[in-house]
Amino acid sequence: MPDHAPQPVDRQLPTDEARDLLALVRDIVQREIVPQAAQEEEAGRFPREVFTLLSEAGLLGLPYDSEFGGGDQPYEVYLQVLEELAAARLTVGLGVSVHSLSCHALAGYGTKEQQGEHLPAMLGGGLLGAYCLSEPASGSDAASLRTKAVRDGDHWVIDGTKAWITHGGVADFYTVLARTGGEGARGVTAFLVPGDAEGLTAAVPEKKMGMKGSPTAQIHFDGVRVPDSRRIGDEGQGFAIALSALDSGRLGIAACAIGVAQAALDEALAYATERRQFGRPIADFQGLRFMLADMATQIEAGRALYLAAARLRDAGRPFAKQAAMAKLLCTDAAMKVTTDAVQVLGGYGYTADFPVERFMREAKVLQIVEGTNQIQRMVIARHLAGPETR
Repeated sequence: MPDHAPQPVDRQLPTDEARDLLALVRDIVQREIVPQAAQEEEAGRFPREVFTLLSEAGLLGLPYDSEFGGGDQPYEVYLQVLEELAAARLTVGLGVSVHSLSCHALAGYGTKEQQGEHLPAMLGGGLLGAYCLSEPASGSDAASLRTKAVRDGDHWVIDGTKAWITHGGVADFYTVLARTGGEGARGVTAFLVPGDAEGLTAAVPEKKMGMKGSPTAQIHFDGVRVPDSRRIGDEGQGFAIALSALDSGRLGIAACAIGVAQAALDEALAYATERRQFGRPIADFQGLRFMLADMATQIEAGRALYLAAARLRDAGRPFAKQAAMAKLLCTDAAMKVTTDAVQVLGGYGYTADFPVERFMREAKVLQIVEGTNQIQRMVIARHLAGPETR
């Protein structure tokens, strides 16, 4: 391998503990994730045992309080862990991000009693979560959701369908947003629903362009009874809880996107320094060198932006605008970088013998999930110019 072959990302980490944590992640990635990633993605196999291992290693609850089994890590560190996992296999990196998103409501808005009862198992007890906001007819317009929860004594009865649910059918718990009041955002409430609740079923997983190993399915609620003790926050507070979670979740997607882009650049650089044409490595040709330089620059810019947003969050400062910017820039960069990586490899890049075609297919979904990039532009513009006039 040439001396200028890809090297691990040189990360700026705040503590020795964080450096040790990243070393642990890289060890797990190389031993348990990378060797099987391509084959399992092609077969559409969900790696539940990997999530069990990550839970045992304390990596499923990194940004949450140690009082309830979390890792007490700042988002600045947690997101870099996500990036490393996503570079190895997006099914795993995005899965950890979704799990963290599904824990957000209870960790941020639950009572101490609820947190003590449920969070230890969610954060470090081997459980895996899913987040149920979108529906067949309400994606970007999430406030129009139709799934209903009707009070029945000290229980709630939930009826409806959620769509595009990552971990749908394999999750142990679902954070569910349902309508308990009138129309609009103020009529929505959050609930923590067990994965084995009677009346909860999953449809056949969607057949997707990429991330075939990550199940995405509709979840049907047919008279699912949930005790009021599993209601999170106040009645009608659910949509505000959901938006709060999405601000953090968008940073997770941004980090995953940079992970995929970095993996694509590494593959392209390794190929370009070894592949010879006209008597020399193709990395010697200026047109390709400039392409590699642009790819690396986009990755560094995206990483800097998501880390800047994370540091705002860690400091307790507003970060919603920067989270939307990071999600927008990083996922667009991932799509461009992975497409260019296929081009660098030429015909080989278009075959399944090399991973860059998988990276390109996976990058596309990151421009869509947790708010399309068109929605991110709307969010950013509202922060800049105020709400739209009607």
